[in-house]
Amino acid sequence: MAKNSEIRIDTFLWAIRIFKSRTLAAESINGGKVKLNNDNIKASRAVKIGDVYSITISPQNKKIIEVKLLTDKRGSSEIAKQHYIDHTPVIEKSEKADRAFFTMNIKQDKGSGRPTK
Repeated sequence: MAKNSEIRIDTFLWAIRIFKSRTLAAESINGGKVKLNNDNIKASRAVKIGDVYSITISPQNKKIIEVKLLTDKRGSSEIAKQHYIDHTPVIEKSEKADRAFFTMNIKQDKGSGRPTK
């Protein structure tokens, strides 16, 4: 825990393993991908218990977390999960990508040969 009990949001997100580095966390925050109550914040903002942050990691991966405990030390994922409550809605299988593999979009009659002939 920090000396003055004020922890920067970029340090906190790094410590709870949302981002791999503090630099990535700061870039995401400054890029508007981390919001507090739908408002943009700065990487130097102090985290408070009870704050609810919405984090866009990728277009398909969004998290909503509530701060439960403060930390600035990066530990195991089990310890990190004790510091926040995850309010992210569960994604149904039908909402995920339809197919993971390439599908042909050309219709061809059987026996008509290669499409280049």
